[in-house]
Amino acid sequence: MTRTYKNPVQRGFFPDPSVVRVGDDYYMVNSTFQYFPAIAISHSKDMVHWELIGHAITDPDELDLSDIRDSHGIWAPDISYSNGRFIIMATLRLNADGKRDNNVMRRQVVVSSDRPEGPYSKPSWLEVDSIDPSHFVDDDGKHYMVISPGINLVPISDDCTRVTGDLIPVWPGTGERCPEGPHILRHGDYYYAILAEGGTGYGHGINVGRSKNLFGPYEASTYNPLMRQLDPNAPIQRTGHGKLIEDANGDWWVYYLMGRPNRGIEVANGKAPKPGEIRVPGAYTTVGRETGLDPVRWLDDGWFVINEGKGPSNEQTAPDLPEVVYPKWQRDDFDSDTLDVHWQFVRRPAPGNYSLTERPGHMRIWTLDGQLFEIRAKNTLLRREEELSYTAVTKLSFDPTRDGEQAGLTCYYSTVTYARFSLCFEGGRKLQLVINRNHGEELIAEVDQIKNGPIWLKVEVDRLTRRFLYSCDGEDWSEAGVLKDCIYLCDEGVPDDPKRHTGTLVGIYANNGGCGSRIPADFDFFEFQGRDINI
Repeated sequence: MTRTYKNPVQRGFFPDPSVVRVGDDYYMVNSTFQYFPAIAISHSKDMVHWELIGHAITDPDELDLSDIRDSHGIWAPDISYSNGRFIIMATLRLNADGKRDNNVMRRQVVVSSDRPEGPYSKPSWLEVDSIDPSHFVDDDGKHYMVISPGINLVPISDDCTRVTGDLIPVWPGTGERCPEGPHILRHGDYYYAILAEGGTGYGHGINVGRSKNLFGPYEASTYNPLMRQLDPNAPIQRTGHGKLIEDANGDWWVYYLMGRPNRGIEVANGKAPKPGEIRVPGAYTTVGRETGLDPVRWLDDGWFVINEGKGPSNEQTAPDLPEVVYPKWQRDDFDSDTLDVHWQFVRRPAPGNYSLTERPGHMRIWTLDGQLFEIRAKNTLLRREEELSYTAVTKLSFDPTRDGEQAGLTCYYSTVTYARFSLCFEGGRKLQLVINRNHGEELIAEVDQIKNGPIWLKVEVDRLTRRFLYSCDGEDWSEAGVLKDCIYLCDEGVPDDPKRHTGTLVGIYANNGGCGSRIPADFDFFEFQGRDINI
């Protein structure tokens, strides 16, 4: 019986996919931006079902993201396998704006390991001020870093830790805006230069050129764009940034970046967006950019097409591989003495200020200076929102006694856009529902006279609506407040915020609100139940 799958195959904040096959196993890496640990690594046996197995950089001393701005940090990693080692390279986007001499905006980081899950080597830094590196080994054994804008080759050492020659431009792309996400593929008589073009929003796409010489000249495919969503009402949008892979049966596929809007796209005159065209309001991508999969077919003329030129699939025939399904990670009872691989800190975690052992069976977070709207905040622990609708709940023991002390649940996009549902002390013990939509914190709802003892906090998400509830026993629930049209928790929802590349995550946090105290907040469990069953 033929199996099918539905896109995305990696749900939630998993952008900029790169995949490598080693034997019968497939490994994927994705961007993590300002979150830590850095560079998510996943594993699959059937190309459709994925399990998160580790991160490429897990020591904060080797990658200090303390001061990195929102949506900066680790961009567009690539994974390859060479000489018995997994090699991961990525861009570190710094805070510089490029307007002053020697103001470096980007560096390239490389780590390697003989095990896909790690541990990986200490980072090597390649001082190339560009974006989106990938690894290519030519037939003569020479190694190159392929990097944008457009497609450029940088000769590197065999272990990929040193630049050994000057940058060589080989193909600028087709002329569309933002040529990025570059890969070189050797197949048959040709080198194929694969680029994402059109910008990372609506109108994003994949184009290709080819040449019989690695260094060009390259001719653009007559089938371009190979991938672009042209249906403004489709549930999958913003498709591009792809990498081709051959499966164990010799069939070809492409993994690519995509997004699921909460609403249909409203386009002027009912027409689909052109590359680079600014969309009109109406579509809001809450969970961020995800990873899709579609088939590739090589043609008799030596070119290839993706999904027969029909654009991204909602549903597709699965690869002819034995199905291996992994359980969803839905609940953490904090019974281990190590943090589960699905959790992400915002920027650098604070050593000694969280613990899984000080109170066994709990995640203890100590309040520190630095609130959610500040880059210096260290005690924010999140997991990906995998669905557009879900329920998340946690149980908290916390005894605030000074104004400002707060701990609780947060739906977090960035320092300027989030919602927090907090047990706090503001002239008394109370619950507060607070939002930030890039205009500072706004108190939406408040519940006074909260009794001493544990409290359960819950958020019920139905696309753009978020309902917050609380309970003193985990059984009888009361509503604290409802947030409607939460477009500020979406990639597109805050036009005056210049970089929004991550999507919304949900989790727990504690801080002292500026009062300087250090007291414990103990979280007994955290549970996430997604409710989307289709796109």
